[in-house]
Amino acid sequence: MLEISINTPALLFPAITLLMLAYTNRFLSLAALVRKLHIEYNRGEKEKNILNQIKSIRTRLNLIRYMQSFSVLSFLCCVLCMYLIFRNWMVMAHWVFAFSLFFLLSSIILSLIEINKSTKALELQLSDIEELSEGNIFKDIFKADG
Repeated sequence: MLEISINTPALLFPAITLLMLAYTNRFLSLAALVRKLHIEYNRGEKEKNILNQIKSIRTRLNLIRYMQSFSVLSFLCCVLCMYLIFRNWMVMAHWVFAFSLFFLLSSIILSLIEINKSTKALELQLSDIEELSEGNIFKDIFKADG
């Protein structure tokens, strides 16, 4: 079995905390958007676009909640793993470290899904502007400036 030292789970600390900070920033920006849309909705601007945005934001908020939860679980497993290594319970430390990696991977996968939802939400917002044609990254990159 591969030996791990106390430094191995400690290496994940900065990565996990930076992810948690990024997730918190995403949450705060969504919270501000929710407040803005809530004001618009209460003013009587009950357009279908606003309702679709609110539904999308609700899904994204749930994803962010799970992203943060998995990050916290990963962080807790890292701390527990360090304790188990300190106690020299290496078999259990390996399992707990594996769970930490699994939770971190789950958090990152959910982040990828949330980014995809975020992009679709922006496309919904841009759908109001009829002059915009369907975008394609390759067309946009190689488009001749005229």
